[in-house]
Amino acid sequence: MQNWIFNIRSRSFVLLTILFLILTAIVYSGLTESFDQSVILFFSENVGNPTLDIVMQYVTETGDAFTMLMFGILMLIIPKTRRVGITLMILIVISTLLTGYIKCGVDRDRPDFEFEGEPFPVPISQDTFALFCEGGYDASYPSGHAARSMIFGIILGYALSKRFPRGAYLMLLFPVIVSLSRLYVLQHYPMDVIGGAIIGIMLAGVMAKRTKLDKIFDKSKT
Repeated sequence: MQNWIFNIRSRSFVLLTILFLILTAIVYSGLTESFDQSVILFFSENVGNPTLDIVMQYVTETGDAFTMLMFGILMLIIPKTRRVGITLMILIVISTLLTGYIKCGVDRDRPDFEFEGEPFPVPISQDTFALFCEGGYDASYPSGHAARSMIFGIILGYALSKRFPRGAYLMLLFPVIVSLSRLYVLQHYPMDVIGGAIIGIMLAGVMAKRTKLDKIFDKSKT
């Protein structure tokens, strides 16, 4: 996963930024509303499998900011994964605040569908944090859960990439599953999770470069 780590001045970062700005403008203009509503309507009409409902409700909570921070602290405590833990904790805080402020700016309402499946065993978290910004808590675009889970997948995948070059890509299944769970529990539209995923890729790629995450490979050789 070496190509997923890049400099802020790199072509990859610039292209991702442009892509996110274009997507945000399209969402803000309402051009994706019909598509988003139809996808969420499909999910709302196809919940009701007790096992799948419970699984998806717990899966979506793995993308919660508090859960991610606890994992980052655990990585921080272990000497061999300390650099990974520091990188994760910085990114979780930045991504949570950044998505919160963008939500305030775009101010898109969350899906207005009532979940008809199994009752939630735990409250569904929205964890949007934006100081001096009203209305962001109930806003939908972009998804903080999608951003954080993408960060998690890339950082852990990169950390494993030297020892497991191909297997490391399996870590990207985590953000995919979390993003699907956000649609399943009717908390986000498809464009919300796509926008969040792009932010996650941008932040993870740059921060891993800044914290010199590749140094963990040097330590593993000694």
